[in-house]
Amino acid sequence: MLTSGRSARPSVPVGRSRIGPGEPVYVIAEIGINHNGSVDLAKILIDGAVRAGCNCVKFQKRTPEICTPAGQWHIERDTPWGRITYIDYRRRVELSPPQYEEIDAHCRARGIAWAASCWDEPSVDVIAAFAPPFFKAASACLTDHALLRRMKATGAPLIVSTGMSTLDEIDQAVAAVGTDDLLIAHSTSTYPCPPVDLNLRMIRTLTDRYPDVPIGYSGHETGLATTLAAVAQGACFVERHLTLDRALWGSDQAASVEIGGMERLVRDLRDVEVALGDGVKRVYDSELASRQRLRRVTSRVDGEPVFASTQ
Repeated sequence: MLTSGRSARPSVPVGRSRIGPGEPVYVIAEIGINHNGSVDLAKILIDGAVRAGCNCVKFQKRTPEICTPAGQWHIERDTPWGRITYIDYRRRVELSPPQYEEIDAHCRARGIAWAASCWDEPSVDVIAAFAPPFFKAASACLTDHALLRRMKATGAPLIVSTGMSTLDEIDQAVAAVGTDDLLIAHSTSTYPCPPVDLNLRMIRTLTDRYPDVPIGYSGHETGLATTLAAVAQGACFVERHLTLDRALWGSDQAASVEIGGMERLVRDLRDVEVALGDGVKRVYDSELASRQRLRRVTSRVDGEPVFASTQ
């Protein structure tokens, strides 16, 4: 199945799939921290991603003591667990290694891949123990070259997201890790993101700038149409946040897609990738009857045009 005219570009093996031109668009359901620290909720979201036909679910892994600025540790905030400090909140929404063992077993049983965005190097070690099909560097981590290299050193492919980044910063990240088994996701780090800031033509820009790297899209907008447009622009993979309810408590819920929406997105995405075709003009078998019945040809009688059906 051709999804764009870039079939000569390389594809990257990701678990049992491949990502790249000429391959079906790879769909990542980003659970992130929308589980709010609950393995049971995470399993419901995994099941929803399976039902929708996604290729993979993805989580976010942090070491709270590393990723939370010290000056914010003791700032109190209202949460589902009452009014607690920010560092306690960050700890509550983290899944532990034993909980990831449950996640891993559940994903294996449901036949779906899973991966994680790692925000610090110890988190890479936690996730690497599960042999994920790829690692993801969140947009905030694009300039942390040591972290990028640590993820790349696992031998798994690396996806880097490019929100809130300049082209120069993207160039430097690519130079830091090389283009082998690298994938780049166009993104805008606004939650939710208004359509005017999506700039989907950047997918083409990145495609031209990095000819050896499959380019995808990580979206945080509301609605589905713009993600379909990203596929039409040539995205080889797409990522959207998944939630049980956009009204749930949490920073990413409002910029997420509910399970029913994810089902529609994957269904329509598959239609779009088939509809894109290969760019070669041909007369289809389905057109032949109409061609025979309706095609008009022009002849001239005494210098005047005469139109007639070919039938």
